[in-house]
Amino acid sequence: MNYCPQCGNVLVVGVAGGRERLLCSAACGYVYWNNPLPVVGAIVEYENDTVVLIQNRGWPADWFGLVTGFLEAGEQPDQAVLREIKEETGLDAEIVERLGLYTFYQRNEIIVVYHVRARGEIQLDEEELQAYKLVPIKELKPWPFGTGPAVRDYLELRLHRLKD
Repeated sequence: MNYCPQCGNVLVVGVAGGRERLLCSAACGYVYWNNPLPVVGAIVEYENDTVVLIQNRGWPADWFGLVTGFLEAGEQPDQAVLREIKEETGLDAEIVERLGLYTFYQRNEIIVVYHVRARGEIQLDEEELQAYKLVPIKELKPWPFGTGPAVRDYLELRLHRLKD
């Protein structure tokens, strides 16, 4: 962001709230807080002990990830994750548990990740997604950013529960 959305003057680096932020160079008082966006994500367990991974349009051929989406105004995270699963995969899902909150610094997002179980026939939203794959849970591997730490936590929790 380069210009103040209130008065159109140039934004400059200054201090607000104890941190460096972009501030309006005029006296209108605008501060660009750049707060993270709320996102929901799901580890979607499917038939035969598999997890559904999706590939967004434009991603490289070897990139797959969790079903994710933005929280909409007036929507609870639990509702949002079930809506996103239905919209993107056509599956009906039920929440098993909320795994946690994960910071995705590269995209300035806070992701609320759930473990869900889903049923039905997969029907991709072809406007958003270009592919999906079913990964056996025993072959699922976490990645180092975004929703990858949630996959790591899910696998550790699952392993711990299998031992009990």
